[in-house]
Amino acid sequence: MFYRKIQEKLYDYYENKESKILLVDGARQIGKSFIIRETASRTFDHYIEINLKEDFDNDKIYADIKSVQDFYMQINASYGNNIGDVNDTIIFLDEIQVYPHLITMLKALKQDNRYRYIASGSLLGITLRHIFIPMGSVEILKMYPMDFEEFLYAMGCGNEAVNYLRNSFNNLIPISDAIHKTMFRYFKEYLITGGLPDSIKAFADKENVYEVRNNQTTTYDYYKDDAAQYDEEHNLKIRRIYDSLPSYMENKVKRIQYKKIELKEDTKYVNYQDEFDYLIHSGIALGVKAVSNPIFPLVESSSKNLIKLYYNDAGILSNILYKNNIHAIMSGTPQVNLGSLYETVCAQELIAHGHELYYFDSKKVGEVDFLINNYDLLSVMPIEIKSGKNQYNFRALPKLVNPEGNYKLKLGYVFGNDNIVKKEGNIIYMPIYLIMFV
Repeated sequence: MFYRKIQEKLYDYYENKESKILLVDGARQIGKSFIIRETASRTFDHYIEINLKEDFDNDKIYADIKSVQDFYMQINASYGNNIGDVNDTIIFLDEIQVYPHLITMLKALKQDNRYRYIASGSLLGITLRHIFIPMGSVEILKMYPMDFEEFLYAMGCGNEAVNYLRNSFNNLIPISDAIHKTMFRYFKEYLITGGLPDSIKAFADKENVYEVRNNQTTTYDYYKDDAAQYDEEHNLKIRRIYDSLPSYMENKVKRIQYKKIELKEDTKYVNYQDEFDYLIHSGIALGVKAVSNPIFPLVESSSKNLIKLYYNDAGILSNILYKNNIHAIMSGTPQVNLGSLYETVCAQELIAHGHELYYFDSKKVGEVDFLINNYDLLSVMPIEIKSGKNQYNFRALPKLVNPEGNYKLKLGYVFGNDNIVKKEGNIIYMPIYLIMFV
């Protein structure tokens, strides 16, 4: 079993009988069901898993459950010989979003306290926006594809090496050239596999790039097919936006340009608000909001009308761009621009670590790839991502962190290819793979 950081939170949940019912929300194919199944079945004497999507597609046994007693009767009828009580039994309701009435029933199930429960769903983020959530009885935990640190463990990299890198990040200690070469190769391999567990497994076990790409293509198609829950008009717009993301990432202006979605001049954010909400809240795309003024907290100056979108997984993007030609990624040839891949990985990392993503773009000042809130310094942290040879080629960042300037941000980061770990003024330079510790 691959190590997933979320498993610590799951074990904490299992140990606390007073916890709210945990809902694990995330996109398809990121390992939600697997990690819940593995951890819950090891913790409880009686483990019951109910795949509600399969039920919906077949007998619809749970479609007509109207009350807690109806639910208990069905559980007892199906699992009577494998059931105990709240002390030793957990029921895993997988893909619960297909039956919203069961989500609203969770509060009553918790209050009755007959069994323990955990639930997950691949489109749960969409469903929860349209139903009443029982307050005080449910906790929502977001899950994402495997991040770079989890990838390292899956590839056999040990704790000692990861702690060495963490110490370098925290204390600005130089990294040996040998470690840098090894980690940089791992990073390039992560650009190929992305964070989908099945893709990483195919690469870690067999170095089977064909299987990696096949899994990414299948997942990409799943994500588009899921949009079919909407009517045809919304479905087509979602697919169009989702398919066009690589072209926006390659542009000098990377924000979504609404008039290009359907080639209509008089279109604005509001014309596609439902589609953007679906892409972001389903977990298949990562949204980055613009800010008019980079001040803490960023939400006070954010604008949802100007957004950038990234795929939720860099492997999906690298598959679209390069297919089975891994040489394009691994070789670092000058004619291959990996900028969009680097930015996608960094968006993945920052989101997975709990950061809300923003960016700043001003004709007068320039553009910064990402801004995040730094709650320790009560300041905004600007982050530049450099995929080329010149790690010092940026315009806006020095202006933002200049103590004598207009913004006076306390600290900024530049992540790039070079083995540089140092601080110059208020700018810290680091290798790209250390983004995993932000």
